[in-house]
Amino acid sequence: MTSWRSYYEGMIQIGVVAHGGAGAPVELSDGCEEACQAAFSLLKEGGRALEAAVEAVRVLEDDGRFNAGCGSVLRLDGKTIEMDAAVMDSMGTLGAVISIRDVRNPVLVAREVTRTPHVALSGQGATAFARKRGFAPYHAISPRALELHEKVKKLIKEGRLGEEHMLWRDHDVRSLWNSEETSYPDLFPRDTVGAVAADKDGKMAVATSTGGASPMMVGRVGDTPIIGCGFYTGPACAVAVTGIGEEIIRRMLAKTVYDLVSHGKGIKDACEIVTASFPPEIPMGIIGISKAGYAVSSNRDMASHALTQAK
Repeated sequence: MTSWRSYYEGMIQIGVVAHGGAGAPVELSDGCEEACQAAFSLLKEGGRALEAAVEAVRVLEDDGRFNAGCGSVLRLDGKTIEMDAAVMDSMGTLGAVISIRDVRNPVLVAREVTRTPHVALSGQGATAFARKRGFAPYHAISPRALELHEKVKKLIKEGRLGEEHMLWRDHDVRSLWNSEETSYPDLFPRDTVGAVAADKDGKMAVATSTGGASPMMVGRVGDTPIIGCGFYTGPACAVAVTGIGEEIIRRMLAKTVYDLVSHGKGIKDACEIVTASFPPEIPMGIIGISKAGYAVSSNRDMASHALTQAK
């Protein structure tokens, strides 16, 4: 088992950090670099942290190699793609979409939710809202998602799903089936994508997006759109988390990192403390940014990149 660490300690004027998911090979960091460059350009022009974080995630959603947006994986029914995304900044702006279907960029829809009286929209309501706000239908299933589907289909037929994917250990997938379809799931996608950013005014923000953790039941929701679990931002720092969502939710990881920083820990130490406390057999990763640095910490390899400008 490998791990991944990266950090910078020093006062930051502007900066952005992006990740491609716990377990995503570091060779895919070129996608995170492209995302950071797009976001950093906005920050250099005086753009807000929230818009920069959203732009970074939009680029990752469009990449196709990550489990978000165009690269989202299939649910257990073999045909459904449901996605989650969230955005938040240190001024209290907050928006999320849950189990949204048939859109290309869930993170942009989450950004639109911040312009409503609500903080989260789900399912058909989220998709209908996306249409109302001008987001065109997008139904494409990527070749990678279909390939992963075939791998899991074989594992289930051989009765080895629990051996290969710990979340399904001791669970009979057929007894939990909640679809009328007869096809079977996909396996081992790269996980959630996310970005954190800091702007010249000292504001910070986070954006996250995912196609879910596979194999997964239709309707399953992970940590990505749940405040304090997959993401959190306040005056102290911005945090995005990736990994097995159920375990992240149980531990409220993003808020745990945030609280450590707000009580005096540096962003590097806070991220590494929380990573070390997580069961090593369960993939997870964290990115965070504060006014005094940034950190990337994961108990697996994790594609990531950071761009900062010091004060």
